[in-house]
Amino acid sequence: MSNALARPLRLLTIEGGEGAGKSTVVRVLRDALLAEGAEVVTTREPGGTPLAERIRGLLLEAGDEPVHPHTELLLMFAARAQHVQQRVQPALARGAWVISDRFTDSSYAYQGAARGIETAFIAELERRVVGIEPGLTLLLDLDVTHARERTRGRDLLGGVSPDRIERERDEFFQRVRAGFLARAAQHPERIRVIDARPDPDTVAAAALAALSEYRRVHGL
Repeated sequence: MSNALARPLRLLTIEGGEGAGKSTVVRVLRDALLAEGAEVVTTREPGGTPLAERIRGLLLEAGDEPVHPHTELLLMFAARAQHVQQRVQPALARGAWVISDRFTDSSYAYQGAARGIETAFIAELERRVVGIEPGLTLLLDLDVTHARERTRGRDLLGGVSPDRIERERDEFFQRVRAGFLARAAQHPERIRVIDARPDPDTVAAAALAALSEYRRVHGL
């Protein structure tokens, strides 16, 4: 069996830590593609299907029982397997663009770099359970201090309590950020790093420019 992952060109993923502005970028890219008459499916991880959303609840709710890192990883991949088979692959098969808020790179950053799970184990799950990687990944990079300020304001405005992962300490999110940047260094042909510190319009413009260049190179 080949170890290579398929790379569907119309699969776009947006990655980054908490508060980096992923939702805004997903919306901007979606609107740009829709304006050209393309079919666009936007989705998220963990989640994206009814079953995967229920698994998301298990992952993010702050319960009394500690969640072991391997439990967290396997639940992530259970949700991802359902997501890929039931939502992502059917959309790609009919020629739609798929834009996902998070994908497997998040597991390398959160469960790998931050939780300490071996990269080889994650890669084996990725090969056996997922089988694909994005054509283009935009990594919205933001330091932890600014990210905390943004999420604190968002939670206050929305009246939403932080979920189980959002409650982690700054050191955890520093490892997450380092993990994402390491992935970008390892996969420069796929991952484009975008500075997420500027205002949303500036970040959105950078994301649109990256998508435009990607489409030009691949004739999409």
